[in-house]
Amino acid sequence: MTAGLSIAELEAQVGDAVLASQSTCDGVPTVWVAPTQVTDVLRRLKLDAERPYEMLHDLWAVDERERLHDEGLPPADYTVVYDLASVDRCEHVRVKVPLKGHAPAVDSVTELWPSANWYEREAWDLLGIRFIGHPHLRRILMPPWWDGHPLRKDHPARATELGRFELPDARQASMAEHLEFRPEDWDLARAGEDFDYLFLNFGPHHPGTHGVLRVVLQLDGQEVVDLVPEIGYHHRGSEKMAERQSWHTFIPYTDRIDYLGGVLNNLPYVMAVEQLAGIEVPERAEVIRVMLCELFRINSHLVYLGTFAQDVGMMSPVFYLFNDRERLLDILEAVTGARMHPGWFRIGGVAQDLPEGWDELVRGFLHYLPGKLEEYESAIFANRIFRARTKGVGVISAQEAIEWGATGPFLRACGVGWDLRKQQPYAGYERFEFEVPTGDHGDCYDRAWVHVEEIRQSLRIVEQCADQMPAGPYKSDHPLAAPPRRERMLHDIETLINHFLSVSWGPVIPPGEASVCVEAAKGHNRYHLISDGDTSPYRARIRTPSFAHVQLLPKLGRGSMIPDIAAILGSLDYVLADIDR
Repeated sequence: MTAGLSIAELEAQVGDAVLASQSTCDGVPTVWVAPTQVTDVLRRLKLDAERPYEMLHDLWAVDERERLHDEGLPPADYTVVYDLASVDRCEHVRVKVPLKGHAPAVDSVTELWPSANWYEREAWDLLGIRFIGHPHLRRILMPPWWDGHPLRKDHPARATELGRFELPDARQASMAEHLEFRPEDWDLARAGEDFDYLFLNFGPHHPGTHGVLRVVLQLDGQEVVDLVPEIGYHHRGSEKMAERQSWHTFIPYTDRIDYLGGVLNNLPYVMAVEQLAGIEVPERAEVIRVMLCELFRINSHLVYLGTFAQDVGMMSPVFYLFNDRERLLDILEAVTGARMHPGWFRIGGVAQDLPEGWDELVRGFLHYLPGKLEEYESAIFANRIFRARTKGVGVISAQEAIEWGATGPFLRACGVGWDLRKQQPYAGYERFEFEVPTGDHGDCYDRAWVHVEEIRQSLRIVEQCADQMPAGPYKSDHPLAAPPRRERMLHDIETLINHFLSVSWGPVIPPGEASVCVEAAKGHNRYHLISDGDTSPYRARIRTPSFAHVQLLPKLGRGSMIPDIAAILGSLDYVLADIDR
């Protein structure tokens, strides 16, 4: 992430509300403010600051009760963290609020940012923090009958700690009753003056939802009056699992977040660990990482384009595009040994050097795909039915998209050319030349068109990687990234012990906080890691683009027709694990 104001400038912006300032490994200005003043501070940063921080990029919380290294920080049992972004500045600031007691509470900021709705529900669900004034503060990822708040430190991290699972008939009936949709719970009327609304389940098992997502539609005939997305069916507790895994062994879990993004999931995690540990990545490893990330971006976009065309009634494109994806997956398998979940990036570099013959494989694909893209673009985007189903459907303005925390191709389709690879370069992206495609109308059509143009730009980057691939090591020899070399391990007992501990327990990462955000295939994917000087993260926050984008569904879908919902959902480019984690 890129720092915004200096801490002194940030303190000047928020006045005497600052309880403490915090230095973090990522350099993002971070201040702590009192719970009674946080709303005023956030309002000033959003509305009154010069070139304001208009986006609530993330909102999350930490259970501080077992943290050992909190020197210089205000005493707290829990912390609520507000990550703000300025699209104009391409910069970030962070505001933290310390809370005390078993039932902590702070004012809701849903009146400032509509996107805070789901983030606050998530913090309530997983950590039990109450947000005063929230319109619908209820569970969002865990089922309604769940006992406790899973991200609290006293909640078990493994199923084996929860006892034997039983499901007697009475409990099953109670669960089913909890899942019944009650319109009044969401301030939805059951009837108009002289008619009843129809409430229809769109999913959770529906081809148009791309997985287990439930959307309840309030219908007046074919018109969608309102809709309520219900997520959590795919929740696997990835952030909780991070607290029980070592720094190295959590890498494969990151693959399962955006399961079409492959190593794009690994990158922000390993880069955040590298920030914490002060690890320098060799140049060759950086270029290999960029090349693999762009190949996986192409992989994700090919799936998106094929399935989106299918969602609006075109059957042929998905078969052609999946055939091209197979060609790409063969290359990825040859390089990493896996197709969808390689877990191939490592702290300090990558798992292996590029295999013999990689250059020929990559260049063959670079020669093959551009011509095919022209065919697909002609077949899909010139089709009058596709245009009728997508143009002017699911429209959102640039300002609204920013207010809701939209990023990636979604935001760029609204005309905002914010691409972290260009404006906030990381991992060596500053070496490469490419353009940032943007749309004009913020509708389903533009969202699809931006994806196609991004494939072309990714091909440009991959070609430059192949042309400029440097020599040298593919991984850092930093002691926290790699065990001691074998000749040193056999030299003395201390190095042998170090080798044994590094392999069995994993490295001990110094205390601190670091956050890295990357331009993933679907938008901004960020890992914020807190180390307490242990062999595993104290807290791992995963900010995903799909969570923010699907929250926008009611705004995009109100007033549309039922078939439009399938088109809008398909245009969002989400996967369920990226929403639920």
